Amino acid sequence: MFSIFYSDRFLDHDTGDDHPECAARLTAIKTKLERATFADQLEWLVPTPIEVRPVNDLLLLAHTTQHIARVTEFAASGNSSFESTSVSAASDDVARLAVNAWVDGVDQVITKNRPAFVLARPPGHHALPDEGMGFCLFANAAIAAIYAVEHLGLSRVSILDWDVHHGNGTQAIVETHSKIRYCSLHQSPAYPMTGGASETGQFGNILNVPLQPGSGSEVYNAAFELQVLPWLRSGNPELLIISAGYDAMAVDPLARMQLKADDYGRFTKWCLDITPRILFGLEGGYDLDGLAMGVARTIETCLN
Repeated sequence: MFSIFYSDRFLDHDTGDDHPECAARLTAIKTKLERATFADQLEWLVPTPIEVRPVNDLLLLAHTTQHIARVTEFAASGNSSFESTSVSAASDDVARLAVNAWVDGVDQVITKNRPAFVLARPPGHHALPDEGMGFCLFANAAIAAIYAVEHLGLSRVSILDWDVHHGNGTQAIVETHSKIRYCSLHQSPAYPMTGGASETGQFGNILNVPLQPGSGSEVYNAAFELQVLPWLRSGNPELLIISAGYDAMAVDPLARMQLKADDYGRFTKWCLDITPRILFGLEGGYDLDGLAMGVARTIETCLN
């Protein structure tokens, strides 16, 4: 079986008309997975409700009290935004539930010793300690990694970010944590204009692999084989968290890369060769069909 953490509550984060980070993203993925040939091998799990596990302590692993309060305040107003990140009445609760889903995913992966996928929104890798940006409110991947270290006692946690954009928020939060490593492949130049190869972290725990616009399978394969995989292996991770964005696909409207769904299957296989303890969490991907195909290929590879 393969576990997917999902709730219809994630559809309630309303970003407004014509916003690329919309509820239809999750609906497209869920429909694709329910119709897949491997659908009977999927275990759909509901995240721990925020009424059962309030997430303030988890949020404080990565964010300032001021930022946490401001998200709540913006949601209470019913319609506001951080930069490009819309906030609606339900957004605070939904973003908190997403954090619970990522943390539940960590627990599941460690307990079951097998991969799992968090199908949640809003995404998180651009969220800074004191600011939401890039469609992100809270830093899901960073919080999950710090939780694994501080609550589960892990000593070696790695984050691989294959979203087409650099996860500036994740990097800013974990670069001072000696037990957490972060690696990002991303289009450069592109939003948020960070992630240079010279950024290596306080403990040499950051690897950025900026790639030229228009890069496809050949460039990504070389980057994985020459840089990413050796770096991940050298960290010998007890847990690998993947910020799984699918916006490097050729069909995506917000970037200029040339990947196909099968490329994500290959990346997944290479990561599974390092460890079965992988938590995939959804980040970007804005062509609905392409996004759904990419997620399906990732999960199918895990099942095979």
